[in-house]
Amino acid sequence: MSMLASTPMTNQWLFPLEALHATPSAWPLQKELYDRARGIEFLFRLGSSLFLPTSAILTAAAWFHRFYMRFPMEDYHRQEVAASCIFLATKTEECGRKLRDVARVCQAKILNQDLAPESKEVEQCQLQILLTEEALLEALCFDYVVESPHSKLVDLIEAHGQEGTRVAEVAWSFAHDSFRTTLCLHYSPQIIAAACYVLAQRVCDGPNSNSLDARIASSAPRTSLPTPPTHKPASPDAARFAIEYFAFGESDLACVAESLSILLEFYRAQPEHENLAEYVVEIAPPVTPGPADALRPAIPAPASASASPTSKPASG
Repeated sequence: MSMLASTPMTNQWLFPLEALHATPSAWPLQKELYDRARGIEFLFRLGSSLFLPTSAILTAAAWFHRFYMRFPMEDYHRQEVAASCIFLATKTEECGRKLRDVARVCQAKILNQDLAPESKEVEQCQLQILLTEEALLEALCFDYVVESPHSKLVDLIEAHGQEGTRVAEVAWSFAHDSFRTTLCLHYSPQIIAAACYVLAQRVCDGPNSNSLDARIASSAPRTSLPTPPTHKPASPDAARFAIEYFAFGESDLACVAESLSILLEFYRAQPEHENLAEYVVEIAPPVTPGPADALRPAIPAPASASASPTSKPASG
């Protein structure tokens, strides 16, 4: 097993972008990213077909990415790892499913046909899930805790009074799609949630609204000369609500900018993705400070149509 270590960040599961060039896989980075995206696609479909709660599916998705920071992709097929992540999540997230049921649905999706629970293919899949689960437990170091950006996004949406709005729905979709990239390996849930919300606001506000740079600037740009103070408090800038809500500093804002750029690259790679990309691809990415832009790889499009655990904010 590779002992690729995370550099000093906030926890052992946050890696700098350049760590993607040092994963255990011998494949070119583009191929690895492509298969990661395809694996998450399969994982989402498997979890949805098993009617798992969103929290379990997203936990499994985070484990999937963490696994391949410790083990090579060429040794463990993405579908087997996805199935093992889903099966383990059904146990840790208290939404138990029988191993046979997970294996049956997994094989049905791989072979594109229904299978009897006692079929040879299902029996073999059960064994492979258990074998891969052993490696998964080793890779995770029995650390099952995952905090997804969705929990932070729910808090943000409620604080802004945006429940049930299109902004909330679009931000929720962006948060799902963030797992098709490697964002969860690089940035905290707050950073990803803020990036998804800011991008959703930009999409919903239209092409003539504030740029992403203006929305994530360290201080709101002045549009006029200062006016004498009044007894009324200044109205908050709705376009900067996420940035103010999380009270981000300069380094945090740089991470938000990088996250936005990665999300935009993802959508540009698949122009028909969930009918959102036609709006997203026209948005200019923020000016990212520092050398991270040169280290960020392009995110390829998955081979199949997309699937998300759910299409709108929900707790289950």
